[in-house]
Amino acid sequence: MLRNREIRTYLLIMCTVGVTGTILANLLSFFAGPFVFIISFALISTSVFFTRWRYKEIEKLSGYLRKIAAGDYSLDVRDNEEGELSILKNEIYKVTIMLSEQGEQLKKDKIRLMDAISDISHQLKTPLTSMMVMADLLSNPQLTTDKRIEFTRNIEIQLERIEWLVSSLLKLSKIDAGTVQFKKETVNVRELVSNSVEPLLIPMDIKDQTLLIEGEDSTRFIGDFNWSREALLNILKNCVEHTQKGGTISIRFEENALFTEIIIADNGKGIGKEDLPYIFKRFYKGKNASDDSVGIGLAMAHSIVTSQMGDIDVKSEQNIGTEFRIKFYKQTI
Repeated sequence: MLRNREIRTYLLIMCTVGVTGTILANLLSFFAGPFVFIISFALISTSVFFTRWRYKEIEKLSGYLRKIAAGDYSLDVRDNEEGELSILKNEIYKVTIMLSEQGEQLKKDKIRLMDAISDISHQLKTPLTSMMVMADLLSNPQLTTDKRIEFTRNIEIQLERIEWLVSSLLKLSKIDAGTVQFKKETVNVRELVSNSVEPLLIPMDIKDQTLLIEGEDSTRFIGDFNWSREALLNILKNCVEHTQKGGTISIRFEENALFTEIIIADNGKGIGKEDLPYIFKRFYKGKNASDDSVGIGLAMAHSIVTSQMGDIDVKSEQNIGTEFRIKFYKQTI
């Protein structure tokens, strides 16, 4: 404590004042001198005592901070008292809690990143292996023209799949990182539905599926048109893939005072009860998933909708059909 120049200066001033006061009091009265000396000594001793106590408390806080720096967030320094030190302790505790939460989040992010890398590697491994095999077969000079065309087409299909996979993962990564700036514009739902369905009209026609669209032309919500189209497209694509030939896909939408709701339903295979809690999980493939399924589409749709303060729910029964309910809530002031 005495190594602190401020403390030494403070004690020197206190002692000087005490000695000066004692001398002056002794000149005025023989009895006043000793009294002033005793009072001065008591005040200086009390000041030194409390200064030492504050130094010990600060030393404890320093040790606490060293433990925090080492990654120990379990200590509780709060004392629920008044005073500067108590306020400082409470503020340090708040920072500790914040650092603890950030540390846990970083651990989760690290685990999520490792899982994502593992899943991506697994998803890319299959098409890459297939292309390597077919490329090796194409190098055979005795390969027939028909087989050469077939293998070349298969390589093109696998390349398209890789391109779609990488593009989807980049979009998901942007959403997860919070770098996507979702627009807040007035979206006409009928126009949104029409644009979302357009890329799937040919696959639906090939499977002789019926499309039903029902809703008021004035139905709207505040959101991002392009990203919302991406979400609907992925859900509709899932419905088309899992609905049998000659099946029906319906899209209904309506608006009320609280939210705008879009309901997409099919009468396809349905989703098993054991799969329902996980269908929006990235890379999850249910029992009824096709061999070409990656498990990204519904996860992306969920991320897009929830990032726009929306909600998405699903109900399904096997061999009866699946219903997706998307809600975009009104903006609150």
